[in-house]
Amino acid sequence: MVIKVFEVSPTALPLGKYEQHTRDELFFKQALGVLGYPGFAYLRGTGKRNPTELLMEALDSENLDPRVTEALPWLPVTYPEMDWGWLTLNAKIRDRQNRLAFVVALASQIASRRGDADLAEMLSKKVAMLERSRLAAEDTLGRDSVTQSERMWLRTHRSPEAQHWNLLTDLSAEHLDHAFR
Repeated sequence: MVIKVFEVSPTALPLGKYEQHTRDELFFKQALGVLGYPGFAYLRGTGKRNPTELLMEALDSENLDPRVTEALPWLPVTYPEMDWGWLTLNAKIRDRQNRLAFVVALASQIASRRGDADLAEMLSKKVAMLERSRLAAEDTLGRDSVTQSERMWLRTHRSPEAQHWNLLTDLSAEHLDHAFR
């Protein structure tokens, strides 16, 4: 209510202790729609969520709908004022820092492609801060159900950025232009 009446950014919503939740794809789609993501604008949930918390919950999901995964870089581009300390800390606690760094790297590339050099630089600095804690273990970007055949294909078809962050995904900034029109 306060967010709507005073037109305050949803990043102002309080963040508490992070607790892992099992969320279905509809939850994420509605939450993104309420925040204004164009791909899910037709969906409306019950209220706005802090985009920082929403991003953490998505990064911590075991099987995320690919359309939701494609929407994740939109969050740091649209809400760069999110609580990066809270997000980074919780990502590290849950061993999700590679996922976070990759998503933010994509967001930085998108900001650059859109001509927003200041935002691209700020997001690149967030990625650089995660470099020291990069995990060696291979991971997926919220798709733990990937088959062995898919894993083999992704190892050879992923972007250099995904390879650097040890993620099995073929997602790249070029694939996301439609979400930022």
